[in-house]
Amino acid sequence: MRVEGHGQALLDLYGPIRHVFLDEVKLPDGNVSAFIGLEGNREAVVAKKASCIVGRQGHNERVGRPVGEPGNEGIVNHMTGKPKELVVISGKGGTGKTSIVASFAALAEKVVLADCDVDAADLHLVLEPRIMRREAFSGGKRPRIESSRCTACGQCAELCRFDAISFDGPGNARVSRTYRVDPIACEGCGVCAWFCPASAITFAPAVNGEWYVSETRHGPMVHAKLGIAEENSGKLVSTVRKEAGAIARQRGLGLVLIDGSPGIGCPVIASITGADLVLIVTEPTLSGLHDLGRVADVARHFGVMGLVCVNKWDLNPDVTADIEHQAQERGLRVAGRVRYDRAVTGAQIHKQSVVEFQQDGCAEDVRRVWDVVRHGWSA
Repeated sequence: MRVEGHGQALLDLYGPIRHVFLDEVKLPDGNVSAFIGLEGNREAVVAKKASCIVGRQGHNERVGRPVGEPGNEGIVNHMTGKPKELVVISGKGGTGKTSIVASFAALAEKVVLADCDVDAADLHLVLEPRIMRREAFSGGKRPRIESSRCTACGQCAELCRFDAISFDGPGNARVSRTYRVDPIACEGCGVCAWFCPASAITFAPAVNGEWYVSETRHGPMVHAKLGIAEENSGKLVSTVRKEAGAIARQRGLGLVLIDGSPGIGCPVIASITGADLVLIVTEPTLSGLHDLGRVADVARHFGVMGLVCVNKWDLNPDVTADIEHQAQERGLRVAGRVRYDRAVTGAQIHKQSVVEFQQDGCAEDVRRVWDVVRHGWSA
């Protein structure tokens, strides 16, 4: 690929990266900052000072067009026209992350919601979304043995390294039994389909879940449901985020509020990469302290500014102090503390956020945290 100006340095440094969202990086000379992104199936590197775009779509190349000239409309500029993304995450499940998000949605008023905890989504339990559109999600392909064409040679079972093919399928005119693919055990590698001598195995896109565009009392919401034992949750998270961003731009809304996945795995990475700010919700336990460090490291790795909130802090003030000390050592700002309050359970029973359910108690704490977070973009 022919590259002009700083484009070669960008490709040398970041060419191997694939499937990432927009994120700011610095070149070694400190003079050129850039964005690496993926939109659809096209990767682009946008150098702000060099003002060049190097893109790839299939085998086509585009080189040297300044940003803003005709032909660059498909490139999303992180500095202009992109709504802010606030992601609420936690190092472990059960810290109260989703309850915080629901309250933030009520306080923010004009917001697009995205539930990116696709493995165990539950924001809908509080916000009662009305589904306006639903789409099937395909995260990969899955083989299927056509029993009428199978010769029972056994080559597929011999090649499968996941023990996903069994000899208990229905018979046909030639054999009394055929082979069958176990969809739970199958990893979708496609080896069986490639080497079947009878071409009896199809390898087609599989439906792994659904995603939805809904309306809530606090604004539009994009959410999803991954099927049981299905994979590629990160890809589904990317779909949810992309759709939420598109809706925000269409409606002129400046904030996408994202309920991220717990932990540090692929769906978390897909939730926070390229976001403007993350709020890490933790709890005053030893596991909460440990997992805060892990998820903070992930956020720092992807260059996302982070804040910390300690939920149910009064259950263990000593560990709360340790958490806040560790956060400060890591350069994370403490957004605040939220006290333990049984009113949260009452609010959930009434399908409300706690700030809608009551004005005092932990609702006061959540409001204070929100004030810190909404002013955190320039902190």
